Amino acid sequence: MRILFAGSAELGCPTIDMLLKVHRHELVGVLTQPDRPSGRKLKISPCAVHAFMADHDVPIFMPENVNSPESIAVIKDLAPDLLIVVAYGQILRKELLDLPTKGCINLHASILPYYRGAGPIQWAIANGEKETGVTVMYMNERLDAGDILATEIVPIDEHDTAGIMHDKLAHAGVSLMRDVVDEIAAGTAVAVPQDDSKATFAPKLKRSDGHIDWNLPASKIYNLIRGFNPWPACHSGYISPHHQDRRLKIFEARVEGGNGIPGNVIEMNEHGPLVATGERALRLREVQPEGKRRMSGRDFVHGHQVTEFI
Repeated sequence: MRILFAGSAELGCPTIDMLLKVHRHELVGVLTQPDRPSGRKLKISPCAVHAFMADHDVPIFMPENVNSPESIAVIKDLAPDLLIVVAYGQILRKELLDLPTKGCINLHASILPYYRGAGPIQWAIANGEKETGVTVMYMNERLDAGDILATEIVPIDEHDTAGIMHDKLAHAGVSLMRDVVDEIAAGTAVAVPQDDSKATFAPKLKRSDGHIDWNLPASKIYNLIRGFNPWPACHSGYISPHHQDRRLKIFEARVEGGNGIPGNVIEMNEHGPLVATGERALRLREVQPEGKRRMSGRDFVHGHQVTEFI
C-alpha cells in the first residue's frame, strides 16, 4: 500500500521507523508541523518527527493548515491508499479524511473510549489508573471516536511517570500498528464501534494544571507529580525566612506518614523536605527551584530554609 504519515510528536517516531523498514508498504510522504520557536532563546527548531526524518529520503510537508486547498491538492497528488496519524496536532476535516482509498487510522495512547483527547497519558496517571494502553482506530470527524481496530493494554507501575509511560506506549503501538496495517492491506481488518456512553476525556494540559493544592491527600498529589512529569511539572510556591513565595517544580516524591497543617514543612533532613497534606505527608525527592537546575531533595534542604509550601 501507499502510506502517508501525519505526526509531529516523539510518540510517532517509532511508527515511522517501522514503516520505513517494512518494505511491503511504501511511505510516500510525511505531514508534520512547521518548524517553530522553542526554548528560552526562541530558536526556530523542527518538531520531533521532522528531526527524525532528516536522514531519510521521504518527502516532508509542513502545512500551517492541513485542510487548506493547497494541502488537499498535494495529498491528492500523493495518491495514498492509507493515512496513518500519530500525535499530529491538527484536526483533519472530512474532505481530507475521504482521500485515502482505504481510510485514515489513528494511534491513540489510551484504551478507548476512555481518555479521548490531547493528554491521555498524563491524565491516566494523574487519576491513579493502574493500566492504560494504545488503540488503533479508524478516524472520523469526531475527536477520537472512530471504530476500533485493535487495542493493547499496558500496566502502569507504581512509580511510572508520563515520560516513562510515553516510551512504553510508543513501543506497544509499533507492533499493534504493524499488524493493523497488514490486515487493512489484506482486507481482513475488523472494526468495532466505540461505546460513547463510556467515553471520558483528557484535555490538553496547561501550566496551571501543575499547581499543587496541599489540601489534597498525599497519594493524589503523588499521582499528579508522576502524571505531569516531565511537563508541565507540578509546582508550588514556598516561604522561607529570606524569600517569599518562590516557585519550586517537583519531579519526584514519595508518600510517607505524617500530620500537620497542609503545606507546612514537618521536617527538613537528608531525605528531602517532608510536607504535610490533607492526608499523610509527601517527601520531596527531586525538585527544581526557580531559575536553577534540577536537584535532589537532599541538596535542596542543604541550600534552603523552608517553612511552608503554598
